[in-house]
Amino acid sequence: MPEIEDGETAEVKGSAAKPYVLKNTGGVYSCSCPAWRNQSTPIERRTCKHLRRYRGDKAEEDRIGGELPQRAAKSADSKQTPPLLLAHAWDNCQELKDWWISEKLDGVRAYWDGKRFLSRLGNEYMAPEWFIKDLPTAPLDGELWLDRNAFQKTISIVRRQDRSDHWKQVKFLVFDAPAENAVFEERVDYLRDLFQKHGFAYAQALDHQRCRGLHHLQEELRRIEALGGEGLMVREPGSRYEIGRSSTLLKVKTFHDAEATVLAHQPGKGKHKGRMGALSVRLDDGTEFSVGTGFTDRQRETPPDIGSRITFRFQELTDAGVPRFPSFVAIHTETAATSAVKTSAVKRSSMKASSTKTALTTKPAKKAKPTAGVRSAKSTQRYFELVDGKSNKFWEVTVSGSDVTVRYGRIGTDGTSKPKSFDSPAAATDHANQLIDQKTTKGYIECAVPSPS
Repeated sequence: MPEIEDGETAEVKGSAAKPYVLKNTGGVYSCSCPAWRNQSTPIERRTCKHLRRYRGDKAEEDRIGGELPQRAAKSADSKQTPPLLLAHAWDNCQELKDWWISEKLDGVRAYWDGKRFLSRLGNEYMAPEWFIKDLPTAPLDGELWLDRNAFQKTISIVRRQDRSDHWKQVKFLVFDAPAENAVFEERVDYLRDLFQKHGFAYAQALDHQRCRGLHHLQEELRRIEALGGEGLMVREPGSRYEIGRSSTLLKVKTFHDAEATVLAHQPGKGKHKGRMGALSVRLDDGTEFSVGTGFTDRQRETPPDIGSRITFRFQELTDAGVPRFPSFVAIHTETAATSAVKTSAVKRSSMKASSTKTALTTKPAKKAKPTAGVRSAKSTQRYFELVDGKSNKFWEVTVSGSDVTVRYGRIGTDGTSKPKSFDSPAAATDHANQLIDQKTTKGYIECAVPSPS
C-alpha cells in the first residue's frame, strides 16, 4: 500500500466535489473529511475510510493500536438507517479490469439485520414469517427483486403492511455480508458456502464474475440491457465493506436521450435559493415532469427560456411513461430557418429504444449537437469548453489509430496531456466516446478546434 511520508500530503477522491487531503505530521495522520474532523477521540487515534482505503486496514489498525471503529449497532425498536455501502457512478475513465461484475438489480435495496428487512431509510419491510424463515442471524445486504422491468410491482408488494402471499413472487438476492471483517472475495465465499449449506427458499446469493477489460464490460452491459436489466455493479478486488458512499463500488449504466419543451421555472431551495431549482417540461406526447439535475450554476442563473427545447438524459420510463432520473444535457439552439420543432417524437415506445450518444466525427462544428453512431477515422480531434461563474477550462480528445490523447486545463494555457493506448482503433474510439458523453453531461460545450498559435 502507498505511504505518506512525514510532512507530506496525498489526495483521495471521496463523495465531495473536491478530493480529500490526507496528511502525515510527525506520525499523526489526518484527513480533511468531516468524518475524521468530527470524531471525539484523540487526533492520534482517529481514522476514516479514506485513510483506510489509502493505507490499508492493517496499517491503520497497527497505527491506532486496536480494531478499526465500527458504527454502533441499531436497536430493534428504533428507526435508524442501516449501515449500508453505497455506490458512486463510474466515470468512464477508471480502469476496471479484474474488478467484480454483477447485475444491477432493478429491485428494492434491503438490509437484513438478522431479524427483519430494513430500507435505506430504516423503514421495515413487513415480510411474512414463511419468507424469512431460517434466514441467518448475521446481517445480509441485498435486494428484494421480482423480475427485470418490474420495479413498480416489486415496490407495491414489499411496501404492503399485511404480509401477503404476494411475497411468493419475490426473491431476496444477496450480494454482500456486511458483518464479515474480510475482503470482498472472502465475503463472497462466505455467502456461497452459507447458501449451499442451507438452501433458503426465498433467498439466494448473487453471482459475480471477473471483468476482463473494457470490451468485456461493454459486452456484459449490452447483454444485461438486452434482457431488460438496468445495468451493472462493479466491486474493487480486495475491498472491505465500508459504510457510506465509496469508490470501491461503482454503478455502470447506459442512459437514453430525449427532448422536451420547457413549461416553467421552479424556484430553487437551499443552496439554489434565488435561482432556478428545476424545469417543468413536457414531452411531445403530453407527459409532464421536472428536470432538476445536470445544470451548472450559470445555467441555473440564466435558465432555458419558457417554450424552448431541451435535451435531457434518463435511465428508463416508469409504467406511466415518465422518465426516471432525468438530467439536463443541453439547450437546442436551432436557427430561425430550422426552428420548426423536429418530430423525433418522444413516444413511450421510441424512447425505450433510443440510446443516443455523442460520438466521434471528423469535422466538429461549433456547439455541435450529439451524434449517434461511430465513424472510424485515422485521426480525430474534438474540443470542448466549460465557461461559467466558477470555471474557465477546456477539454480535448484526439484519437489516432489505437491511441487516445486527452488534453485539459485552463483556457489560454497548453494544459496537461495524458495518452492511453488500446488493443484496436475501435476500442480507442469507444473509450473516447464515453469520455465525451461524460463531459457533455457535466456541461461542456463542443467548439471548433482552436488553430495552432
